[in-house]
Amino acid sequence: MQEKLHLNQHPGIDPPPFHTVVKEICDEGIHLEQTYCYPRGGGQPGDTGTIFSTDYSRKFGEATSGEYILHPMDEPSVFSIGDEVTCNIDSDRRNRNTRMHTAQHIFSALANEIYGAETVGNQISEGYTRIDLWFPDRDQFDVEEISEAVNSAIRSNAEVSIHEWDRQTILSHEQMRHTKFMDRIPSSIEYLRVVEIEDIDLCPCGGTHVSNTSDISDITITNSRSKGAGKLRITYE
Repeated sequence: MQEKLHLNQHPGIDPPPFHTVVKEICDEGIHLEQTYCYPRGGGQPGDTGTIFSTDYSRKFGEATSGEYILHPMDEPSVFSIGDEVTCNIDSDRRNRNTRMHTAQHIFSALANEIYGAETVGNQISEGYTRIDLWFPDRDQFDVEEISEAVNSAIRSNAEVSIHEWDRQTILSHEQMRHTKFMDRIPSSIEYLRVVEIEDIDLCPCGGTHVSNTSDISDITITNSRSKGAGKLRITYE
């Protein structure tokens, strides 16, 4: 099995260069024996970067998930199985996505607390994030109110922690958010990663996060539009 080291790295900013071995080569790219690369998922883009050996260097595109995280690249066959390689992750991209992803936790948690809204979709793009929310009463939503609440939470210097909890603890915790997806996770996986933003959010999540909300800049909502009955799509920078 491949070691997916991003799950153990916290905070998720400034990922270190790491040394590993080429485990498998396919037409689309290579699999590494272990990797710190975050694969695209949960609305967070995957890492990109460069992998090099003694003789060759290749840039890899957005890492994707599966049983093994794929590092897609042109001409992966320049490497051989068993090659010792070094991987440099694009830190600017990772750091930006990590900050935006943590901000999305805060936005979703406060939208749920204030309006009873449920996050039904989200996507981080370069420079902005969009969140799709479903509301029991969409008319209650107020752009100024949620903006002030989110930015106040960001400025609160709240600590961000990572836990490994069993399913029963997660499902029975009265403050736990966003557990409906858990029935899609194989029952053989007993323990799940939980992210806690002090006094703000508690949520199962495999993404990357800052260690303190002071690492995040204030948000500015740039658009809010209908996505059907009870739904709004919010875009912010």
